[in-house]
Amino acid sequence: MAKINPNYEKLSAGYLFPEIARRTNQFLSENEGTQVMRLGIGDTTEPIVPSVIDGLHRGVDSLGNTESYTGYGPAEGITQLREAIAGFYNEQGANIDASEVFVSDGAKSDSANIQGIFSDDCVVAVQDPAYPVYVDSNVIAGRTGLAGENGYDGLVYMPCTEENSFFPELPKGKVDLIYLCSPNNPTGAVATKEQLKSFVDYARENKAVILFDSAYASFITDSHLPKSIYEIEGARECAIELNSFSKTAGFTGVRLAWTIVPKTCLAEDASEGVLHSLWTRRQNTFFNGASNIVQSGGISVLEAEGRAQTGRQVAFYLENASIINSGLQAKGITTYGGGNAPYVWLKTPNNLTSWDFFDKLLTECHVVGTPGSGFGPAGEGFFRLSAFGHRENVEAAVSSIKENLMV
Repeated sequence: MAKINPNYEKLSAGYLFPEIARRTNQFLSENEGTQVMRLGIGDTTEPIVPSVIDGLHRGVDSLGNTESYTGYGPAEGITQLREAIAGFYNEQGANIDASEVFVSDGAKSDSANIQGIFSDDCVVAVQDPAYPVYVDSNVIAGRTGLAGENGYDGLVYMPCTEENSFFPELPKGKVDLIYLCSPNNPTGAVATKEQLKSFVDYARENKAVILFDSAYASFITDSHLPKSIYEIEGARECAIELNSFSKTAGFTGVRLAWTIVPKTCLAEDASEGVLHSLWTRRQNTFFNGASNIVQSGGISVLEAEGRAQTGRQVAFYLENASIINSGLQAKGITTYGGGNAPYVWLKTPNNLTSWDFFDKLLTECHVVGTPGSGFGPAGEGFFRLSAFGHRENVEAAVSSIKENLMV
């Protein structure tokens, strides 16, 4: 008899973004002809830059003749791209070898798949609030109990609050896997070198592994803030980093990312090289590699012209964030983030719950955002607005909030 994975039944309510879509569609069906402005899901909106389009075309053209045609590539990624990624890291002072870079089709999937090389009884700690996939994928993997008012039993939540500037304190007890995200989704907070060093020291002392999501690193404009955890001494012994071309280069629908597993990264029962070997085996067993065409585009992203053009696009989204921040603050709303990240994290006015503010913003302003409670217990009372959007749409949404939101 075939039986389902019972851990799916532990998942609380609906997944955050489908629930947002459901409520938005219901509002539109009840208010025919109304237009909504979406500052919710963090999906890019601006066209892929010309130099990267050229790289994608080269990838397509190479498949059209016998001399340059390629079939299956290495599951770990093509050598040229792995070398380019490693070189990019080394420019930042991180000591990364190309063989430690694993190219994939998404940091989201990698953040879940990486769990497969660790034991089922690992104790997992997550920043709270956090990107939902960190929590939900561990629920599905069976590492938690049931959900309650304060989250899932068995999961260690590390609250990110106004009081700690949205960067968590160290776990009070011993944990095995630690999810950190900087710049953080959803709060927009960026960890300092000192803050990351405290977690690296903790991980080394407790034989824990940090899963560091740096998918928004390209939005960091402050040169004093680290873009990679490998800028921290000792991180190669205890950290796996995930990054992506999605937000940097508009590859959300194109799909290209990477994970770095240093050969020196240790686990409690694994010496140097073991984690790297396990992830190599996992990728070669379950994955045939990212698209050759897309990897060609990724190479172009990391070339000089690609960096310049995508950098201007990142700056465009950061200007959107500034517009959102300024408009909300003019309304008397407290905001965080947005300076080194594409997300603005606002405190809901008048002690409204996150979902009540969602409904209020949609009803009064016709603007869609993301309730903070959907990212974890500590997100209650907060709300995320995304800077990904066409300028005219962002300006229209901010104008509507300033004119119509009753606070």
